Amino acid sequence: MSLSETLPAPQAAVAFSDNYRRYVLGILLVVFTFNFIDRQILAILLQPIKQDLGLSDTQLGLLTGIAFSLFYVSFGIPLARLADRSSRVNIISGALVAWSTMTALCGLAQNFWQLLFARIGVGIGEAGCIPPSQSLISDYFAPEKRAMALSIFALGVPIGVMFGFLVGGWMEEYFGWRMAFLVVGLPGILLAIIVRLTLREPPRGLSETTIRDHGEQPSMREVARYLWGLRSFRHVAFAAALHAFVGYGVVSWLPSFLARSYQMGGAEIGTWLALLAGIVGGLGTVAGGWLGDRYAKKDRRWYVWISGITILLAVPFTIYAFLGGDKYWTLAMYILPTFFGAFYHGPTGAVIQGLAQVRMRAISAALYVLMVNLIGLGLGPLAVGVISDLLAPAYGVESLRYALLCVFLVNIWSALHYLFAAKTLRADLDSNPDRIAA
Repeated sequence: MSLSETLPAPQAAVAFSDNYRRYVLGILLVVFTFNFIDRQILAILLQPIKQDLGLSDTQLGLLTGIAFSLFYVSFGIPLARLADRSSRVNIISGALVAWSTMTALCGLAQNFWQLLFARIGVGIGEAGCIPPSQSLISDYFAPEKRAMALSIFALGVPIGVMFGFLVGGWMEEYFGWRMAFLVVGLPGILLAIIVRLTLREPPRGLSETTIRDHGEQPSMREVARYLWGLRSFRHVAFAAALHAFVGYGVVSWLPSFLARSYQMGGAEIGTWLALLAGIVGGLGTVAGGWLGDRYAKKDRRWYVWISGITILLAVPFTIYAFLGGDKYWTLAMYILPTFFGAFYHGPTGAVIQGLAQVRMRAISAALYVLMVNLIGLGLGPLAVGVISDLLAPAYGVESLRYALLCVFLVNIWSALHYLFAAKTLRADLDSNPDRIAA
């Protein structure tokens, strides 16, 4: 057989039952949930950490943003490139051990610098999660089912944030913020063993018309040139990055806002935000994937139309939420922004994986994650912290309220990029040489 081995997909598909595919998706969902618990638990702990270690809002923004994201994206590219030519299962399990251990070490930090280095370690470990996971899912699930599968995987975001808020809030109130890090970090090591022993590596391209499990891997430059040449990829990546700028900025500082403006305790904040993130955000994530797969059968541009329209719908409700004078009004008004803001996960992931050729899926996901996290996670929390410090002389304790409102308006810019992507999406998807008819 030639170097570029090509086999009919149906012949290989019998190796994995539907139940096993669902099991793989379920395990990867749990892994991604741990990923977000360990990433976002810091948000609910910012206020007690600020008081205990005497940190400024700008320093807290560095801890939640650029300190994590800079190393996250720096290690994400080489790990994704490795995932496109070697075992993705091994990479995921090894990364899980690394970030879980570093999360636990956050609880031992005695000053800003120790906490900073521990967060850097979490970022390096978590770089090995999303690209190989999305690549595996794309090989296990056909294109017409991929948005829903990726939406289920993306449930790790709201579920992870939910447990991060819930466990972090209650643990901090009764046992302190240090114990919260230890409790959420250590179980990930056991999960890594389960991943390593039970997940199997599928042939690359299993869900397409052909299997391309051998052959030369495209260089990083070739992948970047190919993707950047697709106008829809540029717009979708910028749109998701700007939406993440808002999302990470808000979710990182919302607990502190509720504590400062409404004098809510950690357990109360954690419970309310857990319900919002886990239930409302989870429903939005599933709804986005379901609607994307349903309507994209008629017109694939619905993948980006759904994302852009729902992001715009969230804006007016958010303005009412942050300008409200009562905690229950604020929480009630934030229900729809949380719901609509989660729609983009599955459709966006399906577009990225659909545009990428089979042997560049992990690196394509990594390039997408690089943009999303440098702009979103790297700058979103930091921007809120800086704006809050700048507004503090004029607004005092309420400066964080207006900082959050300013950052959220960036979602209008994000939605426009999604809508612009629709102009060339169909042509760009059709240009993929590995595409099967949709």
